Amino acid sequence: MPAARAGGPLLLGVRHHGPGSARAVRAALDAAAPRTVLIEGPPEADTLIPLAADPDMRPPVALLAHVVDEPGRSAFWPLAEFSPEWVAIRWALDRGVPARFIDLPATHTLARDKEEPARPPAVPAEPAVPAELTDDAVRIDPLAVLARTAGHDDPERWWEDAVEHRSGTRTDPFAPFAALEEAMGVLRGASGGGGHDRDPEREAYMRLQVRAARREFGDDVAVVCGAWHVPALRRRTTVAADRALLKGLPRVRADMTWVPWTHRRLSRAGGYGAGIDSPGWYGHLFDAPDRPVERWMTKVARLLRDEDRMVSSAHVIEAVRLADTLAAVRGRPLAGLTETTDAVRAVMCEGSDAPLALVHDRLVVGDVLGEVPPSAPAVPLQRDLARLQKRLRIKPEPQERELELDLRGETDAGRSRLLHRLRLLGIGWGEPVASRGSTGTFRETWRLRWEPELSVRVAEAGVWGTTVLSAATARTEADAVAAPALAEVTALAERCLLARLTDALPVVMRVLADRAALDTDVGHLAQALPALVRSLRYGDVRGTDTRALAEVAAGLAQRIFVGLPPACAALDAEAAEEMRRHVDSVHGAVGLLGETGLLGETGLRRGVGPWGETGLPGGAGPLGETVTASPSAGGRRGTGMRGRWHSVLRVLTGRDTVPGVLRGRAVRLLLDDGELGQEEAARLMGLVLSPGTEPGDAAAWIEGFVGGGSGGGMLLVHDERLLGLVDAWLTGVPAEAFTDVLPLLRRTFSAYEAGVRRTLGELVRRGSRARGSVATAVSGIPGFAPEPDAARADAVLPVLRLLLGPEIGSAAETDGSAGAEESADGDDTVDADDLVGVDR
Repeated sequence: MPAARAGGPLLLGVRHHGPGSARAVRAALDAAAPRTVLIEGPPEADTLIPLAADPDMRPPVALLAHVVDEPGRSAFWPLAEFSPEWVAIRWALDRGVPARFIDLPATHTLARDKEEPARPPAVPAEPAVPAELTDDAVRIDPLAVLARTAGHDDPERWWEDAVEHRSGTRTDPFAPFAALEEAMGVLRGASGGGGHDRDPEREAYMRLQVRAARREFGDDVAVVCGAWHVPALRRRTTVAADRALLKGLPRVRADMTWVPWTHRRLSRAGGYGAGIDSPGWYGHLFDAPDRPVERWMTKVARLLRDEDRMVSSAHVIEAVRLADTLAAVRGRPLAGLTETTDAVRAVMCEGSDAPLALVHDRLVVGDVLGEVPPSAPAVPLQRDLARLQKRLRIKPEPQERELELDLRGETDAGRSRLLHRLRLLGIGWGEPVASRGSTGTFRETWRLRWEPELSVRVAEAGVWGTTVLSAATARTEADAVAAPALAEVTALAERCLLARLTDALPVVMRVLADRAALDTDVGHLAQALPALVRSLRYGDVRGTDTRALAEVAAGLAQRIFVGLPPACAALDAEAAEEMRRHVDSVHGAVGLLGETGLLGETGLRRGVGPWGETGLPGGAGPLGETVTASPSAGGRRGTGMRGRWHSVLRVLTGRDTVPGVLRGRAVRLLLDDGELGQEEAARLMGLVLSPGTEPGDAAAWIEGFVGGGSGGGMLLVHDERLLGLVDAWLTGVPAEAFTDVLPLLRRTFSAYEAGVRRTLGELVRRGSRARGSVATAVSGIPGFAPEPDAARADAVLPVLRLLLGPEIGSAAETDGSAGAEESADGDDTVDADDLVGVDR
């Protein structure tokens, strides 16, 4: 019998997720050949151990324990291929040796997660303890203390040198474990016990399980656990004392299963409290049969080449040499991650950290996602989700990726419904993003990334139903009833249509109608309308019936039109800015409503406006004032919803009690829609910027008219009359008022793109005389000459000849001459300037 096993079971203290420990455990088990293997972990998972031998099981995976009645309360025990616990499990399964978990049951662990008074420590701390040994970080990571004792400031590097980089081919495979046990015993004695508050209960339960195994198998028992616990398991205690520690522990009902895990999640602290910084590097050390540095550099070179970086075999050779040299200079037995990273930065990345960040993300950490066999226990919702993923050919992956969907196809439409239903259930597998290629409603773009925590979200959502459809329906109905704000209900209605939850839609619509009828806040109504209008556009592509939504949207629009002018009066700056956002959202919603064609039977298209007007130019406002159409408006006021909305905007432009930011915004919206002419807009701006207006109110008007990043800068660039008005007003602001309006003006103009700001600066630098000369010559669009400038158009012809070839230029000139001759005969004229689209 080896010396390390004399007088008791074989205690193998390890570092969780350490490849060096994993290799040492495998060598020790091969040498000892125990009759049973006991492993640190929840004993409820004993029945799940045989699944580790399933061909479909691929680490990293994790044991998931959750409370039966409260799935959100959960805990994970992650295992990688290089975890010593996983190596012990596979060793036992391959040789037909019983394997058991011996840690404190998850029923107690999950119960202790509730807020409760901390149990007093079983062993009181010694009165005189060095400060460095009682620090919280030291209690959590005892290996850091050993590293500092050995003269290393980095515990990761010390562990690599002492364990991970050792080959494990010593004559005595038990010697490392004996040395580590001795070091931990000294450390525990010096720190007065140390560890976590629940360690005494955990170690008491482990000792009871070890005693039970020894009664059954004698001393042919191997225990694989964290190195910190080995001295406690070796200590002799009575059965009564251990049972006394466990008496009265809280308990809950818990279920367990295997779930996929990722290397990226291994880089954070998990159920073992042992997160590692470089799981990809550790996996490489464990898998590499020999020459780990050379193999690692080859991986790095392959990755950089895939990213179109010039990396040759010479780079790999020089990087290996540099890493080995750095290791020798630093006194390390083997080049570690620090040395290889320094070598890659210097040789392959030419000193740049940008490609090095890619190496760290893709290789040092990695995006490996484990797999769990279908036979693993799972809630019914999880099985239904797996079935849908397989049918729709949408595989969960740890890498973030974008998925483009064409909703006209059945498969893509099914994918869209699945992702929307999962979002309603709080399972954030995908997030919708703006489509780059198309803005049509038949296109959707999703950003997908599967995180292991989503398995918990699936278990939580299982209380709502056994399938994704039934669970999403039940959750949506409950959320609609409980939603505190009208905007939340309308957003829920939109998402309900996107997910095609036809059974939940009547409930949501009933709640929506009730809330809309009772809510009198115009701001709430304005927040609710855009979501409803967007929902009206989904009927064509998704095949959903949106007629009920059309009636609700029409009612909301009517109430907004009536209530908006009074709601905009006497607002402070913050409330006015918020109301401006509401006006913008309603304006966009009204534009979309006019495109849906679903309001033909509503009151908004019966020729009666919100204040009783007939929709013709001119009418009575909400307080009896007359609303007239300016001749410069172009006579485009309609009788539909857009015409009524334009009437509301005209009311806002003429009320002195409305804040300047709202009046300016209303003028801008009317100008953009062609309901207000350029001359009228300039007249209104001139009135506001007259000396009789307070500078603060004038600045707010300018903010509403050209601010908010809504193209106002381009409007000033192309209409130099408006720019001249702003310039003249700004130069005339009194010095005592300039400081007050400066922040608002800075916010307005800083939102413009750099090119727009530069162009405006050039126009202002030219002065008003240059702008006036341009403006007086204008007979068409302000800022443009009445006729094309032929000389400027001809200037691009040499460039076109360079791009298209001299033959085309010559042919164009020939065609131009022929065209001139044909012109004399009365035929169509062909000009060389047609190459650039200039019609003289």
